[in-house]
Amino acid sequence: MNQILVTKKLYITPELKRKKKIYKCEFLISVFLVVVLISAYIYAEYDRNRGEQASQEILASLDIPENDTTIANNNILIVVLNEEEQAKGQEEKVSKNQNIAQAVQATQKTENGYEYATIGTINIPKIGVTYPIIDGPTDTEAETEDLLKKAPTKFWGPDPNQVGNFCIVGHNYRNNRFFSKVPKLEPGDVIEITDVATGKTINYKVYNKYQVDPSDVSCTTQLTNGKKEVTLITCTDDSKYRVVVKAMESK
Repeated sequence: MNQILVTKKLYITPELKRKKKIYKCEFLISVFLVVVLISAYIYAEYDRNRGEQASQEILASLDIPENDTTIANNNILIVVLNEEEQAKGQEEKVSKNQNIAQAVQATQKTENGYEYATIGTINIPKIGVTYPIIDGPTDTEAETEDLLKKAPTKFWGPDPNQVGNFCIVGHNYRNNRFFSKVPKLEPGDVIEITDVATGKTINYKVYNKYQVDPSDVSCTTQLTNGKKEVTLITCTDDSKYRVVVKAMESK
């Protein structure tokens, strides 16, 4: 029995050509978007690493004076041997105060031209966080956003370790950098703040932690009943809310 094999010719119609072009364009667009997303992620990581490096360079460059309050607190009696020693001591004190004033007044600039000064340092032993605290002269949103790329930044309140509510804001990069681990703090944890102008370090103990809407700034209130407080502010991991950590001077 003979079998006849018939091959059917496939005709390329205009409709098939049109669909082929659409598929090709969609594929190219998908590849382009993937490349853009990967590039954006790589740049973001690079920018974060650069910020971390800049922050540690600021920290390493600080010349914090020794804290003289330890002498007073220990009730050590200082005997002036003669007028020459007294005069020498006064000269050294004046020189030291001048150096402190120069250090406080010294400012630097970000790559975008925003000025800032390093006013303190923050150390949180539980989560291994040690950073400088910087501050700009205008407190505008654009300035603050730029400074936050370099280090935790003063958001509101008095100078470090002064009476009032010293508010510090820092980025949550969902890793180990900046304030990413601040949401892990719990009541009883210790926050150490050092004033670079005096060298004085005060320990603050966390007493509260909560979340608020980004527009809620009630945590920055200065009604502290004459006490020294610190407020840390960062984003939640999904960036929808703000995590607020409140701490009070530990005596």
